[in-house]
Amino acid sequence: MTNDVQVRHELDLDSLSPGIHKFYMDIIANGIAQDIHVPIMVLKGSKPGPVLGVTAAVHGNELNGLKIIQKLFKEVDGMDIAGTLVGVPVVNVPALLNHERYFSDNEDINRIMPGREDGNQSQVYAYRIVNRIIANMEFLLDLHTASFGRVNSYYIRANMRSKMSKKLAQLQNADIILNNEGGDGTLRAAATDLGIHAITLEVGDPNKFQKGMIRSGLEGIFNVMSFLKMIDDEITVPKEEVVTCQKSYWIYADRGGVLEVYPDVTDMVKQGEEIAVIRNVFGEKIKSYVAPEDGIVIGKSTHPIGQTGSRILHLGII
Repeated sequence: MTNDVQVRHELDLDSLSPGIHKFYMDIIANGIAQDIHVPIMVLKGSKPGPVLGVTAAVHGNELNGLKIIQKLFKEVDGMDIAGTLVGVPVVNVPALLNHERYFSDNEDINRIMPGREDGNQSQVYAYRIVNRIIANMEFLLDLHTASFGRVNSYYIRANMRSKMSKKLAQLQNADIILNNEGGDGTLRAAATDLGIHAITLEVGDPNKFQKGMIRSGLEGIFNVMSFLKMIDDEITVPKEEVVTCQKSYWIYADRGGVLEVYPDVTDMVKQGEEIAVIRNVFGEKIKSYVAPEDGIVIGKSTHPIGQTGSRILHLGII
Protein backbone atom coordinates (compact mmCIF):
# COMPACT_ATOMS: atom_id res chain seq x y z
CA MET A 1 0.00 0.00 0.00
CA THR A 2 1.37 3.42 -0.89
CA ASN A 3 1.75 5.89 1.91
CA ASP A 4 -0.25 8.62 0.17
CA VAL A 5 -3.45 6.55 -0.12
CA GLN A 6 -5.73 6.93 2.88
CA VAL A 7 -7.85 4.24 4.46
CA ARG A 8 -11.47 5.20 5.08
CA HIS A 9 -14.27 3.50 6.96
CA GLU A 10 -17.17 4.89 4.91
CA LEU A 11 -17.88 6.41 1.52
CA ASP A 12 -18.97 9.95 2.44
CA LEU A 13 -19.26 11.61 -0.97
CA ASP A 14 -20.62 14.88 0.44
CA SER A 15 -17.42 15.45 2.42
CA LEU A 16 -15.17 15.24 -0.65
CA SER A 17 -13.88 18.34 -2.43
CA PRO A 18 -14.08 18.63 -6.23
CA GLY A 19 -11.47 16.57 -8.06
CA ILE A 20 -10.15 13.02 -8.04
CA HIS A 21 -9.77 11.06 -4.81
CA LYS A 22 -8.21 7.62 -4.39
CA PHE A 23 -8.43 5.66 -1.17
CA TYR A 24 -8.98 2.25 0.36
CA MET A 25 -12.02 1.21 2.35
CA ASP A 26 -11.65 -1.42 5.05
CA ILE A 27 -14.37 -4.05 4.69
CA ILE A 28 -13.33 -7.11 6.73
CA ALA A 29 -10.23 -8.50 8.43
CA ASN A 30 -8.41 -11.76 7.79
CA GLY A 31 -7.42 -14.44 10.29
CA ILE A 32 -4.41 -12.51 11.62
CA ALA A 33 -6.35 -9.28 12.11
CA GLN A 34 -5.12 -7.58 8.91
CA ASP A 35 -7.75 -5.41 7.28
CA ILE A 36 -8.79 -6.25 3.73
CA HIS A 37 -9.10 -3.02 1.78
CA VAL A 38 -11.25 -2.36 -1.29
CA PRO A 39 -9.86 0.34 -3.63
CA ILE A 40 -12.15 3.28 -4.41
CA MET A 41 -11.71 6.06 -6.98
CA VAL A 42 -13.94 9.13 -6.98
CA LEU A 43 -14.21 12.09 -9.32
CA LYS A 44 -16.25 14.74 -7.56
CA GLY A 45 -17.59 17.53 -9.77
CA SER A 46 -18.11 21.12 -8.68
CA LYS A 47 -21.62 21.12 -10.17
CA PRO A 48 -24.58 19.09 -8.91
CA GLY A 49 -25.51 15.95 -10.81
CA PRO A 50 -26.01 12.19 -10.52
CA VAL A 51 -23.78 9.62 -8.85
CA LEU A 52 -22.59 7.06 -11.41
CA GLY A 53 -20.83 3.95 -10.14
CA VAL A 54 -18.66 1.57 -12.15
CA THR A 55 -17.61 -1.71 -10.53
CA ALA A 56 -15.30 -4.52 -11.66
CA ALA A 57 -13.83 -7.85 -10.56
CA VAL A 58 -16.81 -9.10 -8.58
CA HIS A 59 -15.24 -12.34 -9.78
CA GLY A 60 -11.48 -12.37 -9.21
CA ASN A 61 -10.58 -13.69 -12.67
CA GLU A 62 -12.53 -11.04 -14.62
CA LEU A 63 -9.95 -8.37 -15.34
CA ASN A 64 -11.02 -6.23 -18.32
CA GLY A 65 -13.17 -4.11 -16.02
CA LEU A 66 -10.19 -3.31 -13.81
CA LYS A 67 -8.31 -1.84 -16.76
CA ILE A 68 -11.44 -0.04 -18.01
CA ILE A 69 -11.80 1.78 -14.69
CA GLN A 70 -8.09 2.66 -14.59
CA LYS A 71 -8.28 4.13 -18.09
CA LEU A 72 -11.58 5.85 -17.33
CA PHE A 73 -10.10 7.81 -14.42
CA LYS A 74 -6.98 8.62 -16.39
CA GLU A 75 -9.12 10.14 -19.14
CA VAL A 76 -11.43 12.11 -16.80
CA ASP A 77 -8.53 13.45 -14.73
CA GLY A 78 -8.84 17.25 -14.80
CA MET A 79 -12.47 17.25 -15.93
CA ASP A 80 -14.99 19.27 -13.95
CA ILE A 81 -18.02 17.05 -14.32
CA ALA A 82 -21.55 17.50 -13.07
CA GLY A 83 -22.16 15.01 -10.29
CA THR A 84 -19.87 12.26 -9.05
CA LEU A 85 -18.17 9.29 -10.68
CA VAL A 86 -17.31 6.37 -8.39
CA GLY A 87 -15.03 3.56 -9.55
CA VAL A 88 -14.43 0.29 -7.72
CA PRO A 89 -11.72 -1.45 -9.80
CA VAL A 90 -11.71 -4.57 -7.60
CA VAL A 91 -14.82 -5.58 -5.66
CA ASN A 92 -13.70 -9.11 -4.73
CA VAL A 93 -10.19 -8.43 -3.42
CA PRO A 94 -9.55 -11.85 -1.80
CA ALA A 95 -10.45 -13.67 -5.03
CA LEU A 96 -8.27 -11.47 -7.20
CA LEU A 97 -5.26 -11.87 -4.90
CA ASN A 98 -5.75 -15.65 -4.91
CA HIS A 99 -6.11 -15.76 -8.72
CA GLU A 100 -9.53 -17.31 -8.17
CA ARG A 101 -13.05 -16.59 -9.40
CA TYR A 102 -14.80 -17.03 -6.07
CA PHE A 103 -14.40 -15.55 -2.60
CA SER A 104 -11.94 -17.11 -0.15
CA ASP A 105 -14.66 -19.43 1.29
CA ASN A 106 -15.37 -20.64 -2.28
CA GLU A 107 -18.67 -18.73 -2.55
CA ASP A 108 -19.74 -16.84 -5.66
CA ILE A 109 -20.54 -13.46 -4.15
CA ASN A 110 -22.49 -12.56 -7.29
CA ARG A 111 -25.07 -15.15 -6.23
CA ILE A 112 -25.49 -14.10 -2.60
CA MET A 113 -25.98 -10.32 -2.85
CA PRO A 114 -26.91 -8.32 -0.83
CA GLY A 115 -25.39 -10.69 1.71
CA ARG A 116 -26.13 -10.74 5.44
CA GLU A 117 -24.97 -8.48 8.23
CA ASP A 118 -24.60 -11.49 10.55
CA GLY A 119 -23.74 -14.14 7.96
CA ASN A 120 -20.66 -16.15 7.05
CA GLN A 121 -17.45 -14.72 5.54
CA SER A 122 -18.71 -14.10 2.03
CA GLN A 123 -22.17 -12.95 3.16
CA VAL A 124 -20.71 -10.30 5.48
CA TYR A 125 -18.31 -9.15 2.77
CA ALA A 126 -21.16 -8.86 0.24
CA TYR A 127 -23.36 -7.03 2.76
CA ARG A 128 -20.71 -4.43 3.51
CA ILE A 129 -19.87 -3.90 -0.16
CA VAL A 130 -23.53 -3.22 -0.92
CA ASN A 131 -24.33 -1.08 2.10
CA ARG A 132 -21.08 0.86 2.48
CA ILE A 133 -20.26 1.45 -1.19
CA ILE A 134 -23.02 0.59 -3.68
CA ALA A 135 -25.82 2.23 -1.67
CA ASN A 136 -24.25 5.65 -2.39
CA MET A 137 -24.85 5.33 -6.14
CA GLU A 138 -27.79 6.31 -8.34
CA PHE A 139 -26.62 4.49 -11.48
CA LEU A 140 -24.42 1.38 -11.68
CA LEU A 141 -22.48 -0.22 -14.53
CA ASP A 142 -21.17 -3.58 -13.28
CA LEU A 143 -18.33 -4.92 -15.45
CA HIS A 144 -17.84 -8.67 -15.93
CA THR A 145 -16.27 -11.13 -18.39
CA ALA A 146 -16.70 -14.80 -19.24
CA SER A 147 -15.47 -17.42 -16.78
CA PHE A 148 -12.65 -19.99 -17.01
CA GLY A 149 -12.61 -21.95 -20.26
CA ARG A 150 -15.23 -19.78 -21.98
CA VAL A 151 -15.38 -16.70 -24.21
CA ASN A 152 -18.09 -14.05 -24.48
CA SER A 153 -19.28 -11.56 -27.02
CA TYR A 154 -19.54 -8.00 -25.73
CA TYR A 155 -23.06 -8.17 -24.37
CA ILE A 156 -25.28 -6.47 -21.82
CA ARG A 157 -27.66 -7.94 -19.27
CA ALA A 158 -30.47 -5.52 -18.47
CA ASN A 159 -34.12 -5.49 -17.48
CA MET A 160 -35.53 -4.17 -20.73
CA ARG A 161 -38.89 -3.54 -19.04
CA SER A 162 -37.23 -0.69 -17.17
CA LYS A 163 -37.06 2.41 -19.37
CA MET A 164 -33.83 3.63 -17.77
CA SER A 165 -32.10 0.23 -17.76
CA LYS A 166 -33.03 -0.20 -21.41
CA LYS A 167 -31.49 3.18 -22.24
CA LEU A 168 -28.30 2.43 -20.28
CA ALA A 169 -27.99 -0.86 -22.16
CA GLN A 170 -28.49 0.73 -25.57
CA LEU A 171 -25.81 3.35 -24.82
CA GLN A 172 -23.13 0.63 -24.51
CA ASN A 173 -22.99 -0.05 -28.28
CA ALA A 174 -22.57 -3.74 -27.52
CA ASP A 175 -22.92 -6.71 -29.86
CA ILE A 176 -25.92 -8.10 -27.98
CA ILE A 177 -28.40 -6.93 -25.34
CA LEU A 178 -29.98 -9.72 -23.30
CA ASN A 179 -33.26 -9.03 -21.53
CA ASN A 180 -32.60 -10.28 -18.01
CA GLU A 181 -34.24 -9.04 -14.81
CA GLY A 182 -31.30 -10.25 -12.74
CA GLY A 183 -33.24 -11.27 -9.64
CA ASP A 184 -30.74 -13.97 -8.68
CA GLY A 185 -28.45 -12.66 -5.94
CA THR A 186 -26.34 -10.56 -8.29
CA LEU A 187 -24.85 -7.19 -7.49
CA ARG A 188 -27.12 -5.73 -10.18
CA ALA A 189 -30.21 -7.17 -8.49
CA ALA A 190 -29.12 -5.89 -5.06
CA ALA A 191 -28.53 -2.42 -6.50
CA THR A 192 -31.90 -2.45 -8.25
CA ASP A 193 -33.60 -3.33 -4.96
CA LEU A 194 -32.03 -0.16 -3.51
CA GLY A 195 -33.58 1.94 -6.31
CA ILE A 196 -30.34 2.16 -8.31
CA HIS A 197 -30.56 1.92 -12.10
CA ALA A 198 -28.14 -0.90 -12.88
CA ILE A 199 -26.97 -3.05 -15.78
CA THR A 200 -24.32 -5.74 -16.23
CA LEU A 201 -21.67 -5.44 -18.94
CA GLU A 202 -20.06 -8.70 -20.09
CA VAL A 203 -16.86 -7.35 -21.60
CA GLY A 204 -14.86 -10.20 -23.09
CA ASP A 205 -12.83 -13.06 -21.67
CA PRO A 206 -11.23 -13.91 -18.29
CA ASN A 207 -7.66 -13.57 -17.02
CA LYS A 208 -6.47 -11.06 -19.61
CA PHE A 209 -6.64 -7.45 -20.76
CA GLN A 210 -8.24 -7.14 -24.21
CA LYS A 211 -7.61 -3.76 -25.80
CA GLY A 212 -10.63 -3.84 -28.11
CA MET A 213 -13.01 -4.82 -25.33
CA ILE A 214 -11.55 -2.18 -23.03
CA ARG A 215 -12.07 0.52 -25.68
CA SER A 216 -15.66 -0.64 -26.19
CA GLY A 217 -16.36 -0.57 -22.45
CA LEU A 218 -14.95 2.94 -22.14
CA GLU A 219 -17.08 4.18 -25.03
CA GLY A 220 -20.24 2.95 -23.32
CA ILE A 221 -19.36 4.60 -20.01
CA PHE A 222 -18.69 7.95 -21.69
CA ASN A 223 -21.98 7.59 -23.55
CA VAL A 224 -23.76 7.19 -20.21
CA MET A 225 -21.95 10.21 -18.75
CA SER A 226 -23.02 12.26 -21.78
CA PHE A 227 -26.61 11.04 -21.52
CA LEU A 228 -26.73 11.91 -17.80
CA LYS A 229 -25.32 15.40 -18.57
CA MET A 230 -22.26 14.72 -16.45
CA ILE A 231 -20.07 15.77 -19.37
CA ASP A 232 -20.77 17.92 -22.41
CA ASP A 233 -20.02 15.51 -25.22
CA GLU A 234 -21.77 13.82 -28.11
CA ILE A 235 -23.06 10.27 -27.74
CA THR A 236 -21.25 7.80 -30.02
CA VAL A 237 -23.73 5.76 -32.02
CA PRO A 238 -23.08 2.09 -32.85
CA LYS A 239 -21.57 1.22 -36.22
CA GLU A 240 -23.82 -1.83 -36.51
CA GLU A 241 -27.30 -2.56 -35.22
CA VAL A 242 -27.33 -4.17 -31.78
CA VAL A 243 -29.03 -7.57 -31.52
CA THR A 244 -31.58 -7.77 -28.71
CA CYS A 245 -32.44 -11.17 -27.21
CA GLN A 246 -35.55 -11.75 -25.14
CA LYS A 247 -34.07 -14.86 -23.50
CA SER A 248 -31.03 -17.13 -23.59
CA TYR A 249 -29.85 -20.47 -22.28
CA TRP A 250 -26.79 -22.69 -22.19
CA ILE A 251 -26.63 -25.94 -24.12
CA TYR A 252 -24.90 -28.66 -22.09
CA ALA A 253 -23.11 -31.87 -23.04
CA ASP A 254 -24.74 -35.14 -21.95
CA ARG A 255 -21.57 -37.05 -22.86
CA GLY A 256 -18.02 -36.44 -21.73
CA GLY A 257 -15.03 -36.27 -24.06
CA VAL A 258 -12.96 -34.00 -26.27
CA LEU A 259 -15.18 -31.05 -27.16
CA GLU A 260 -15.07 -28.90 -30.28
CA VAL A 261 -17.55 -26.02 -30.68
CA TYR A 262 -17.90 -24.75 -34.25
CA PRO A 263 -19.57 -21.32 -34.31
CA ASP A 264 -17.87 -18.18 -33.02
CA VAL A 265 -19.42 -15.63 -30.69
CA THR A 266 -21.98 -13.37 -32.41
CA ASP A 267 -22.52 -15.99 -35.16
CA MET A 268 -26.13 -16.66 -36.11
CA VAL A 269 -27.10 -20.35 -36.06
CA LYS A 270 -30.11 -22.09 -37.55
CA GLN A 271 -32.26 -24.79 -35.97
CA GLY A 272 -30.72 -28.17 -36.73
CA GLU A 273 -27.28 -26.76 -37.58
CA GLU A 274 -24.39 -28.77 -36.12
CA ILE A 275 -22.76 -26.64 -33.42
CA ALA A 276 -20.41 -29.05 -31.63
CA VAL A 277 -19.01 -32.57 -31.51
CA ILE A 278 -17.68 -34.79 -28.76
CA ARG A 279 -14.88 -37.23 -29.58
CA ASN A 280 -13.34 -39.97 -27.51
CA VAL A 281 -9.66 -40.04 -26.62
CA PHE A 282 -8.92 -41.84 -29.91
CA GLY A 283 -10.45 -38.98 -31.95
CA GLU A 284 -13.60 -40.88 -32.93
CA LYS A 285 -16.84 -38.87 -33.02
CA ILE A 286 -19.25 -40.14 -30.38
CA LYS A 287 -21.82 -37.35 -30.21
CA SER A 288 -22.96 -34.42 -32.37
CA TYR A 289 -24.93 -31.44 -31.08
CA VAL A 290 -27.25 -29.24 -33.13
CA ALA A 291 -28.92 -25.90 -32.45
CA PRO A 292 -32.38 -26.54 -30.95
CA GLU A 293 -33.69 -23.31 -32.52
CA ASP A 294 -32.53 -20.23 -34.42
CA GLY A 295 -30.41 -17.85 -32.39
CA ILE A 296 -27.15 -15.98 -31.87
CA VAL A 297 -24.04 -17.22 -30.05
CA ILE A 298 -23.56 -15.08 -26.94
CA GLY A 299 -20.73 -17.17 -25.51
CA LYS A 300 -19.16 -20.60 -25.84
CA SER A 301 -16.82 -23.07 -24.23
CA THR A 302 -13.20 -23.01 -25.38
CA HIS A 303 -11.82 -25.75 -23.14
CA PRO A 304 -11.36 -28.89 -25.24
CA ILE A 305 -11.92 -31.33 -22.38
CA GLY A 306 -15.55 -31.54 -21.31
CA GLN A 307 -17.04 -33.90 -18.76
CA THR A 308 -20.68 -34.91 -18.86
CA GLY A 309 -22.71 -31.79 -18.02
CA SER A 310 -20.13 -29.33 -19.36
CA ARG A 311 -21.29 -26.13 -21.05
CA ILE A 312 -21.19 -26.02 -24.84
CA LEU A 313 -22.75 -22.82 -26.10
CA HIS A 314 -24.78 -19.87 -24.78
CA LEU A 315 -27.62 -19.33 -27.25
CA GLY A 316 -29.55 -16.07 -27.39
CA ILE A 317 -33.06 -16.08 -28.84
CA ILE A 318 -33.81 -12.94 -30.83
